[in-house]
Amino acid sequence: MTLPDIAPPLLVWYAQNKRVLPFRTLSTPYRVWVSEIMLQQTRVSTALPYFERFMEALPTIADLAACEPEKLHKLWEGLGYYSRVRNLQKAAQIVMERYGGRLPADCAALQKLPGIGAYTAGAIASICFGQPVPAVDGNVLRVFARLLDDARDIVKPEVKKELSSAAHALQPPECPGDYNQALMELGALICLPNGAPLCGECPLRTLCAAHANGTEASLPHKAPPPEKKFARYTVVVVLDGAGHVLLCQRPPNGLLAGLWQPVLLEGALSGEQVLSALRALGITGNNFQPLPDAKHIFTHLVWRMSGFAVRTEPAPAPPGFLWAARDELNARYTLPNAYKVYRDAMKKLL
Repeated sequence: MTLPDIAPPLLVWYAQNKRVLPFRTLSTPYRVWVSEIMLQQTRVSTALPYFERFMEALPTIADLAACEPEKLHKLWEGLGYYSRVRNLQKAAQIVMERYGGRLPADCAALQKLPGIGAYTAGAIASICFGQPVPAVDGNVLRVFARLLDDARDIVKPEVKKELSSAAHALQPPECPGDYNQALMELGALICLPNGAPLCGECPLRTLCAAHANGTEASLPHKAPPPEKKFARYTVVVVLDGAGHVLLCQRPPNGLLAGLWQPVLLEGALSGEQVLSALRALGITGNNFQPLPDAKHIFTHLVWRMSGFAVRTEPAPAPPGFLWAARDELNARYTLPNAYKVYRDAMKKLL
């Protein structure tokens, strides 16, 4: 199916309805780049305070490239998917070395930087450098699946490629950035997922094949994700009675790489089993109390956790661990959201 020219009504709607966002008010390549990385897997409302704090702490690419890893993780704490910020810093360091501290004004060169895929490169290149390139995210795929009444699986690479080509074919070369942002905004505000599009408010409703055929609520189609694996752990918050909690750093590679955590034991353990495991580390607990159960969902994995708080006498930390004071927990050591329940318990118990 060939679409009519959607750009005129879409751009008029965008000019009248676009949200005022800090990375739109001041659309430097660096700010757009950071915002796009933050918005991966994250709602705009959640990302905005992080974006403001990040820009205040690291206003330039040079600042990002030189930032201490602990400070960088702390700025990102709570956003999750920490590989995003590690790739941001790796890319910033490459930009400093190869491009004099400025992002390259070329879509292909942008895609060679760590953490920048086709969508992010297209967004930066079109918004900041006026390049007539597509920027097709999940919102845009959904819009075009409905515009074309396309019932194919939008996760399949060949379908994504065709829908991206359809979006690009209608892009006005004189305003590629506004067009790309308008499509993303339409998907975020009007052409909503999960069977809930606001067709009555859509500037493209008279051009939409799915709306004409009454199929918009059933689109887009996606293959179900693979079944997640489950893992059981027991989290132990060890307190020394002098205002410190025991932490260790996760390995530099893999899940939650380089972040900090309390004592983590495999399996759903009893209190006696926990005390026995602590004795093996050289820690003698003199009392313990249960903490709430918790669950954390990763992309392909679910952690189910039970927890205990254990108090011990002040003593040197076991090898591979350290004692952290409350102010260090707040300002220095980054505990991922997987441990939110237990991080909150630490602050109450310290």
